[in-house]
Amino acid sequence: MEALLPFLLADFMGKPAWVWLVFVAIVVALLAFDLGVLHKDDREIGVRESLLLSAGYISVALLFGAWVWWYLGAQSGMDYYTGFMIEKSLSMDNVFVIALIFSFFAIPRQYQHRVLFWGILGVIVLRAMMIALGATLVSQFSWVLYLFGAFLVFTGIKMWVIADHMPDIANNPLLLLLKRRMRVTDGLRGNAFWVREPDPKTGKLERFATPLLLALVLVEFVDLVFAVDSVPAIFAITTDPFIVYTSNIFAILGLRALYFALAAMIHRFKYLKYALALVLVFIGSKIFLVGIIGKIPAVISLSVTFGLIAAGVLVSMWKTREWPARQGTA
Repeated sequence: MEALLPFLLADFMGKPAWVWLVFVAIVVALLAFDLGVLHKDDREIGVRESLLLSAGYISVALLFGAWVWWYLGAQSGMDYYTGFMIEKSLSMDNVFVIALIFSFFAIPRQYQHRVLFWGILGVIVLRAMMIALGATLVSQFSWVLYLFGAFLVFTGIKMWVIADHMPDIANNPLLLLLKRRMRVTDGLRGNAFWVREPDPKTGKLERFATPLLLALVLVEFVDLVFAVDSVPAIFAITTDPFIVYTSNIFAILGLRALYFALAAMIHRFKYLKYALALVLVFIGSKIFLVGIIGKIPAVISLSVTFGLIAAGVLVSMWKTREWPARQGTA
């Protein structure tokens, strides 16, 4: 035990190694419980189960935030909760695009969890790389934060302008490239990502990708695109890599569980994109306001972010309250 003590207390990206290990242990335990106990077999996840799972993930995230508040202080706690809320809200857009991907490839609900589970593992690695790069840039070149701020303002304005834009999955450049470079089966092969089948042209046994693999790659690509917005947004709140990474990952972990409930009613959040656009503009503007009015307190950032998102959800639910009835009579 004494031999391990120096390692556990060693500094890693501004925090003792044991703090990072606690976080990693919680994430691994959640994923193992999810895949090994709750969903070891392919089956459809209902809305009720989805909401219960999501509530569990959110509870763990909130409890971890309480521990951050106690161990690292109120400022870090506020920053964690603000980052968690921003990432959770931005992931709503992610849910919408993922639903389009599953619809395009006609992925049955019983296989969607498999794609989302393996997708989350890729997200954990990709976000770690992006956050490590961002933290290095910010520590070496403080002016990078102003680039992040300008990018967030620009992205927020762009999101507002194209809020009603529908992504074109069929003409996605990555999908077209994959289809040109890989052999792809003409349909699903159960829950397999890869299969070996006779090539229709040569008759030889070849390795084929399935539409399930293409869906997984596009889901990973979508997260990478959304990370370009969300990672700078949280760096605009705090430059602490531990707070940035943990708030990101805890928000994304629950996304997979919440997806099955949200996918059925994502059309009801029509006006949430406008609220998210305002959040990005607000967070980006904060960086430039520091030199004018000083650092904006974390409690104000959290309150404004929560207020805008809550307003977006409430307005959306009110404006679309009759949509189910209209669709049912169509």
